[in-house]
Amino acid sequence: MRIQLFGREQEIDGSAIDAEPAVIRDQVREYEAGERTAFDLEIAFPDDFTGTVMRAMTAIPAGETRTYGEIASALDSAPIAVGQACGRNPVPVIVPCHRIVGADSLTGYAGGLALKRRLLEHEGAAIPGEP
Repeated sequence: MRIQLFGREQEIDGSAIDAEPAVIRDQVREYEAGERTAFDLEIAFPDDFTGTVMRAMTAIPAGETRTYGEIASALDSAPIAVGQACGRNPVPVIVPCHRIVGADSLTGYAGGLALKRRLLEHEGAAIPGEP
C-alpha cells in the first residue's frame, strides 16, 4: 500500500501489519502532525536476519539514531549486512529504518535521502556529518 508522508509517497507492505489500511494511514498522519512518535501497530517480523534488524530498529527512540556499525556490533554481524536488511524492511517509517545512519553521512534509504533527512529532522535527530 502507498502512504503519503511529507509530500512524498512511500510504499509499505500492508500485509506485514495487522491493521486496516485506514488505521495505518491515521497513525502515519498523526506521526506527520507531531502527535505520535511511535506506531501502535502489530508487525509481522520475518523469522530471519531482516526480522532481527527490524526489531533492533523499533528499539531506537524517535529523535535518536544508530549507525549501521552499532547495530551490527550489537547483533554480531557486519554493517553491510545491516544495511541490506534495512533495504528489505517491508514497512519503512512504521519500522524506523531511517534512524539507522552511516558513521558520517545519511547513506541510503528506499524512499530517498531527502525523505530520510526530513524524517530525522521531523524527529529532532542529529544528521551525521552536519553541524
